[in-house]
Amino acid sequence: MKLLKSLMAVAALGMFALTTHAEAADKGLVGIAMPNKTSTRWIHDGDAVKQQLEALGYTTDLQYANDDIPNQLAQIENMVTKGAKVLVIASIDGTTLSDVLQKAHDAGIKVIAYDRLIKKSPNVDYYATFDNFKVGVLQANSIVDKLGLKDGKGPFNIELFGGSPDDNNAFFFYDGAMSVLQPYIDSKKLVVQSGQMGMDKVGTLRWLPATAQARMENLLSGFYTDKHVDAVLSPYDGLSIGIISALKGVGYGSGDLKMPIVSGQDAEIPSVKSIIAGEQYSTIYKDTRELAKVTVQMVDAVMSGKEPEVNDTKTYNNEVKVVPSYLLTPVAVDATNWEKILVDGGYYTKDQITQ
Repeated sequence: MKLLKSLMAVAALGMFALTTHAEAADKGLVGIAMPNKTSTRWIHDGDAVKQQLEALGYTTDLQYANDDIPNQLAQIENMVTKGAKVLVIASIDGTTLSDVLQKAHDAGIKVIAYDRLIKKSPNVDYYATFDNFKVGVLQANSIVDKLGLKDGKGPFNIELFGGSPDDNNAFFFYDGAMSVLQPYIDSKKLVVQSGQMGMDKVGTLRWLPATAQARMENLLSGFYTDKHVDAVLSPYDGLSIGIISALKGVGYGSGDLKMPIVSGQDAEIPSVKSIIAGEQYSTIYKDTRELAKVTVQMVDAVMSGKEPEVNDTKTYNNEVKVVPSYLLTPVAVDATNWEKILVDGGYYTKDQITQ
């Protein structure tokens, strides 16, 4: 009888422990909507947010929309239906979510815009991103410094590429870059032979590398048959790879035809390899682990009934409201510092880059 009572007590204690653990582990469902798996950075982002949330005891629903707007809308609607408490959304088109976000708001769901600002909706509670204007400044400075423009060198020929016009960040990248480049264009130290300037002319819908490659090919055949392009402002590594393919296709990077200074962003492995090979000149590193950390802290604060930490309450107006934001600092990477920043910092292993 004593043995039976002891066994029953142990069993009851075990059941209590299991119940307590289950309750502690179930803090609620968080929906995570990412745009695509085409860019490795979004895979890193999604994984980092998911892992960090689950480590705190949240249940997650991570979805990738393959850059298909109706697909992303359906995914977010499903997250609302499933009872998500918070939505973390990296939007494909930040102007298309108003209706589904109204449903989320009506259900008491908080919304955090992740890296891309969601526009034209009052139902965006917070925004986690990098200092996107500074990204453009860093990209442009890499070109200015390498060409020696501050030392009075020039003139040089440059062509400009912008990101997707439906991504609010693309305008910040472009404006940041032009804040540096425009004075040199005005003084004729930089010459845009095509005359194509402004996001309405240089934007690259959906950030597609093939679109950038085709445009670069057209620029080369239309304006550079007897001229050398010295620099290309590219806002994203995927576009940079397409641009470089077009350049190599007409002989740049071989013989006496020097590869132009080509910028980039996201420190994707193919572009880091390209930098080491002397093709792409630079990229901008944005530590997705840190962005995920800030986002998870926002989620945890909201779920605890607290105000999340923000450091910007002026910059990001989504055309309905200024969204409280937390901005992280981007870092320029080139052949001189890629190993220190990317490998020593633990973002990649050296084998990932060198093999």
